[in-house]
Amino acid sequence: MNRLLIISLLFFLGACSESLVPKTEGAPSNTDHISVITEDYELVKTSSQEGFLILFPCYPCNAENTRTEFNIMDIAFAHNVSVLLMNFNQRLWLTDTEKMNLERIIATAVKENKTDTDNTYMGGFSSGGNVSFLLTDYLKSSESSIQPKGLFIADSPIDLYALYENAQLTLKKNFSPVAVQEANWIVQTSETDFGVGDTSLVNFEDKSPYLSKTKSNRNISNLKGVNIRLYSEPDTLWWKENRQAEYENMNACYIQQLAEDLERLYGKDKVEYIQTLNRGFRANGERHPHSWSIIDEKELVESMVGK
Repeated sequence: MNRLLIISLLFFLGACSESLVPKTEGAPSNTDHISVITEDYELVKTSSQEGFLILFPCYPCNAENTRTEFNIMDIAFAHNVSVLLMNFNQRLWLTDTEKMNLERIIATAVKENKTDTDNTYMGGFSSGGNVSFLLTDYLKSSESSIQPKGLFIADSPIDLYALYENAQLTLKKNFSPVAVQEANWIVQTSETDFGVGDTSLVNFEDKSPYLSKTKSNRNISNLKGVNIRLYSEPDTLWWKENRQAEYENMNACYIQQLAEDLERLYGKDKVEYIQTLNRGFRANGERHPHSWSIIDEKELVESMVGK
């Protein structure tokens, strides 16, 4: 199976545009926003700032796809929130070098464009949520100049070992061609990166945001004081009909377990598990519970700015 084809299918996200236009644009008509577009990101800065939102895309996606699938831009502008749409993708976990590079890119972007980071929130969809979790933890632990006050994920595969085990189960069921193609990629990549058998657990634990098998959350253990939101839409009927998957095979299952563990670690006032219903739709109208749209954009932005 061609690698690019598998990447385009990963996590059932469909094809994403890869077009990037490195340039600086003037403010769109009838607005007071400035858009700066580079190979690494698109920054849309409001003239008056009450918040700064950093968004990471799904595995095969980019800033343009985030704009298309996540209808948050106009809401953010209405509440004076600047938005940094990242192009960083194709990562389920981060190396130390990648964490340092991402911090450098973000710090440079805000410095060059005089962007206020006092009220920074970071989040992502699918694998972008994993990146957001791991990067926020790194920023807090390294005392970076970028200190997020809030973090959110949308249906992210935060347990990489569970992702691997469920991919093996998908291959045995051999039900959905799309799911089987994705599962093959996950199994091959996991075994290459982490190894095979119980001894691989140490390697999974070293990189995964969370590992339910060992109750490990060491990679997100520096989030004291951060407001954490965990979104999922566990539509068991959809997953059963379309993928022959049970609740135990879904990202939602492990997100719920993580929420319970984080509540014990950071307190219930800092962790919110948001289980949605009938919100999951793609921009083309396709019903899919694994989508950016499970997030209530207005409510998220208002929670950022205290409204």
